[in-house]
Amino acid sequence: MDTRSQNQPLPWQGVVTEEELAIYGAAGFGKRFQGQIRPALLVIDVQYRSVGHERLPIMESIRREYPTSCGEYGWRAVPHIARLIDAFRLRKLPVIFPHVAYKEHHDGQRFADKAPAIMGIPQRGYEMVQECAPRPGDILLPKHHASAFFGTPLVSYLTTQDANCVVISGTTTSGCVRATAVDASSYGYHVVVPHDAVFDRSQTSHAVNLFDMNSKYADVMSTEEVLSLLAPVQAQGA
Repeated sequence: MDTRSQNQPLPWQGVVTEEELAIYGAAGFGKRFQGQIRPALLVIDVQYRSVGHERLPIMESIRREYPTSCGEYGWRAVPHIARLIDAFRLRKLPVIFPHVAYKEHHDGQRFADKAPAIMGIPQRGYEMVQECAPRPGDILLPKHHASAFFGTPLVSYLTTQDANCVVISGTTTSGCVRATAVDASSYGYHVVVPHDAVFDRSQTSHAVNLFDMNSKYADVMSTEEVLSLLAPVQAQGA
């Protein structure tokens, strides 16, 4: 199922050094999964708190809207996420929305100590971005921690849907996306991360974490490649 394009630049090119790339290559990291997939799509935290209500540069979005906003970096990813959602729905494949549950001041736990600004987001910031909003038949999965697996019934949903693969979209690449990818790999799922359908406030962190996930836990590819990957997948119930 190797669909990689030989001519397409990868997000970590120019960020990870040639020496480091050679080290990972010599160690044998980054082999792609071979075999048939039964995928489910995870749309992680695509809420207005993550992108803002307006398409603004990140610093302006942080000042005017939410300190958690990734601004333009999030809005660049939204059309790719929407394409993935449409493709999965068309094939009647599972679309699951792990999302940040509304946080009261007493339930932020240790993460609130590191990032106290997250506790002040108004409730409207937790609404789903309209272009990627859930529809009837999708699965809503509130979470209180970075990984979509931690403290949630996600494994049960995936088992019920007979999924052996998760395609992870959303935010942030270095936070909830990576934590979910690591847990998914630990649970034995094949993991796919479309690099243009995930986003982060730090572009360096975005690139390096994609490189690391591709090396160890996931197949990182473009949305276009994921759509090609879906082409031979039989629609559920067909």
